[in-house]
This record gives sequence, C-alpha cells and structure tokens, in this order.
Amino acid sequence: MLAYVLRRLIFLLVSLAAAAAITFALLRLLPGDPANALVAVGATPEQIAAARHAIGSDQPLLQQFFTWAGQMVRLDLGSSFVSSLPVGPQIGQRLLVTLPLTLIAFALAIVIAAPVGFIAARYSRSWIGIAFSAVSQLGIAVPVFWIGILLVWAFALGLRVLPAGGFPQQDWANVGDALRSLTLPVITIAVVMSASIARYVRSTCIDVIGSDFLRTFRALGASFGDAMLRHGVKSVAVPLVSVLGIELATTFLGAVVVENVFALPGLGSMLVTGIAQHDYPTIQGVILVTTLLVLVVGFIADLVQRLLDPRLRGGLL
Repeated sequence: MLAYVLRRLIFLLVSLAAAAAITFALLRLLPGDPANALVAVGATPEQIAAARHAIGSDQPLLQQFFTWAGQMVRLDLGSSFVSSLPVGPQIGQRLLVTLPLTLIAFALAIVIAAPVGFIAARYSRSWIGIAFSAVSQLGIAVPVFWIGILLVWAFALGLRVLPAGGFPQQDWANVGDALRSLTLPVITIAVVMSASIARYVRSTCIDVIGSDFLRTFRALGASFGDAMLRHGVKSVAVPLVSVLGIELATTFLGAVVVENVFALPGLGSMLVTGIAQHDYPTIQGVILVTTLLVLVVGFIADLVQRLLDPRLRGGLL
C-alpha cells in the first residue's frame, strides 16, 4: 500500500508539472499582449516596450518559463501584472469563498442524491422509480446558470429572503451573513450535482440489488434492508467513490460559472478578470491551484476506493 501511495504521489507531481507547462505554453499562444493592460489607449511604442520589459514579456519564452518554474519550486505564484499584488495570498483569500461553496454544495448534493438514486433503483419498474429518474434527468439537462437565475428571481427578488449575490467584506467574521450569501449558490450547484450523482447511485444500486450474493443472503432469511446494510452498501460505495471524486472535481470547475452569476469573490471571478486583463500570473496561479485541487481529490478517491475494496490492494498503478 505504501508503494502505491508513493507512486500516486509521483504521478500527482508529474501531472501538476505537465499541467503547469501546458498552461504556460497555451497562454503565450493566445493573441494579445499583457503589456497592453498596463498602458493607456494610444500609448507610444516606447511606452509599450517599457511595459513589456517591466513584466518580462520581452524575454525569450524559455527564459520566462524557467523563471516562472523557479518561482513555483519556491511556492511563489508571482505577482499580478495589473495590481502588482502577490497572486498567492489573493488566491488564498478567494479560496475562503470557493472551497466552502464547493464542499457544502457537494455534501448537500450527496444528501439529496443518495435517497433519490436508491428509490429510483428499488422501484425501477414502478411509476415512482420512473418519476425519480425523470426528475434527475431533467436536473442534468437544465443549465446551471439558469437554475441560479430562477433562484434569484424567486428568493431574492420575489420573496426577498436571501441576497441576490455578493459576499460580506469581512468574509467569515460574521458566519451567519456568509452562509446567507452562499445559500443560493450552494443550492444552484447542489441541484445540478445531485441530479448527476443520483443517476450513478441508481445504476449502481440496480446492479447490487440484482446481484447473486444479495439474493443468496436474502434466501438465507435476511430482510432486504438487512442485506443492503450488511453487504449492499459497501458494494455500492466502491464504484461510487471514483464517480464522486470526478463529480467533486467537476464542482470546483463549475463554481466558475456560479460565482459569476452570484457575483462571488471566488477563484472563478478572479480567473475571469485575469483572462480579460491578460494577467498571466493570475491565470496561471488560479489554473495551477485548481488543477492541484482536482488531482488531490482524485488521489484521495483512489486511496478510499482501495481501502474499501481489498481486491484492489496490491495492484499496479
């Protein structure tokens, strides 16, 4: 098991390094000069050249990459071209919004999806199961931003019980205000994520309910509930862990859209602003941190899956 963990850690670091190199290269292939964000409209060629020299974009690409890579080794994400502020602390501040938003929404999605998926599987041949499956399919088809807009219209503009967007300037100093600001974004993400997860829960539960080992256990006198609790839950959990890891990673990425709908100062809005301003350090920093979070989620999901299923232990990477 220790050897597997070490291999996965090496794979994680190599993947992160590859993602950093690809991000760096793709940004330089895009049209536009980041120096243009530092000068006024109608700036002279000398002013543009001075701006390019100030941010280092006049250096050869290989030199720029190794300078940036050296900063990464020192855990320094550089400074913004536009604000000149360190990118690392800014990302840390934005994570105080993005991480709670993602994790709370994901937890709520699981709470909703688990019973919905199980009921849809248990009564798959009745109208109840068909109705639950149809609702989950509808949840997947509806765009996440449209659900957010509907929630704003109903609860912020109509009932006026929740804020339409924004986040307290004091961040989490007032937990109640912070949670109220995240309520609608959390529900927006949870609705979409729960619909997707419920489909996987339904599919896995149908396989387990129809399995030979569960039928054998029931033939020995066990009730359906006892059979599911003692043998079925673990069998359902093993394949679902990897799916949940992917869904959690997708939630991080989907938060970009939701944060812009609700004007939340998270990583999503920071990335959009950085792209609009051609602020390479900001874009690279946000993408690198997001990639790291996704890789860590996958790493943890792999470990949990191997702990749950002894058949996976001792296997190759």
